[in-house]
Amino acid sequence: MDMAGMIEAYNSEKELPFSGAVYVREEDGGIFEQAYGYANRSEQTKNQTNTRFGVASGCKIFTAVAIGQLVEKGLLLFDTRLNECLPIRFPFFDPDITVHQLLTHSSGIPDYFDEETMSDYAELWRSVPMYAMTSPSCFLPLFQNERMKFAPGSRFSYSNAGFIVLGLIVEQLAGIGFTEYVQTHIFQACGMNDSGYFWLDRLPERTATGYINDGYNWKTNIFSLPVVGGPDGGAYTTVQDLATFWEALLGNRLLSASITHTMLLPHRRVSEELSYGYGVWISTPGDGIFKYYVMGGDPGVNMQSSVYAESGIQAHVITNTSTGAGSLAARIDKAIWQRMQSSGT
Repeated sequence: MDMAGMIEAYNSEKELPFSGAVYVREEDGGIFEQAYGYANRSEQTKNQTNTRFGVASGCKIFTAVAIGQLVEKGLLLFDTRLNECLPIRFPFFDPDITVHQLLTHSSGIPDYFDEETMSDYAELWRSVPMYAMTSPSCFLPLFQNERMKFAPGSRFSYSNAGFIVLGLIVEQLAGIGFTEYVQTHIFQACGMNDSGYFWLDRLPERTATGYINDGYNWKTNIFSLPVVGGPDGGAYTTVQDLATFWEALLGNRLLSASITHTMLLPHRRVSEELSYGYGVWISTPGDGIFKYYVMGGDPGVNMQSSVYAESGIQAHVITNTSTGAGSLAARIDKAIWQRMQSSGT
């Protein structure tokens, strides 16, 4: 796969060149690893392959793994009802909501940022200070007293609030803060040594600033996101750490083989060729599975991280701008699909 050529072609077609990092591991173990653009535009500091980037909703899979670990410990079941595992009052929520439905965006609870009707995440912080959003419970006033969107299990509707609730369940059952749990039981457990839930106003070394372009100027995303991430998004990682995570997950080092299998099942059909597991998107053309992937997008953040089911190829694309990862990932998809078709697999 000519990754360098793909990125060159992308840059020739797009008004804004790609800024971020790309990691592709082929079937034969060959690795393409390259960084582009600037981590800090003011200082002209270039991105490196070990630069840490925000991944937005790409880290919902970490929340799903945390829930799976609690299930393994016997503290929870996937069909446990919300009111059986979380002593927080939701006056208008259906009592039959289950953990499974929260994990698969089919619970029907109202979202604090409803992607079916809203498009600008930064607009949320005009009325709620982004610097006040320091833990999962801080999000409760944004949706706790709202009414259900639909009956539990009746359809798919992507829900950030649903993953906030899952994070609160982790805190309740584990007895520690959500980000501390993930840091210890996922990042440290599988060797993701450059990953973490870093505060926007105190980013560590080798961390890219997220940038937004209004057509004329670049500005940072510091006022556009919660000051620290949580169960629905906002962790920082590297392309290398994403490869480490997938290897640990698929190697059953984070969860048992049984729970990992359950997590990666296509539980909800989203469209003709797309399904959703537990915290993970699943490309399902026809009757087979083409790839498992996570994706995320916020102001100044864009990413897609994929593992192709048949070949085991991994492709991780992260940018510190608002666009680019999805388009480049689609080109990788096309190249791998064409290779599969020509080889008859």
